[in-house]
Amino acid sequence: MRQSPWVQAPLPGTGNAAICPAMNTPLHLGQNSPLPASPQEARLDYVPNPRVGELYCVRFAAPEFTSLCPVTGQPDFAHVVIDYAPGATIVESKSLKLFLGAFRNHCGFHEDVTVGIGRRLVDEMQPQWLRIGGYWYPRGGIPIDVFWQSGAPPAGLWLPDQGVAPYRGRG
Repeated sequence: MRQSPWVQAPLPGTGNAAICPAMNTPLHLGQNSPLPASPQEARLDYVPNPRVGELYCVRFAAPEFTSLCPVTGQPDFAHVVIDYAPGATIVESKSLKLFLGAFRNHCGFHEDVTVGIGRRLVDEMQPQWLRIGGYWYPRGGIPIDVFWQSGAPPAGLWLPDQGVAPYRGRG
């Protein structure tokens, strides 16, 4: 029997595989997948990088990201941009969408949410490099922008600007 090319990244602390073993395919791709109840329950799928050995940048933008304020329970909104230089694997986009959507009912400070997303992707996917920008919309009159990266970008990697303008208000 042929070995599956799909990477089986366990959910942190559970050992649950992020693929459907019976189908030997990613868990979410081509399936009707409900929104996970929490980011901790979300399973991210990773597939082989189709361009191993080439240095390139992948970008995901989530302009309508939401989570909840841990103090008031009110919704917080952000434009999240994730850039990464893949290593052996890439994150499957549907599983990433479900993971990000799971924050809808998650209480967390902007800093913890933004850095936590980046850290989980780095820990599980092990890219050459990753950065995340969380451009949070104002609550209480103050916008908060949170930036994190896994280290210095590889030499020669083209890094476009994340393209999110600073908050200007109604002005």
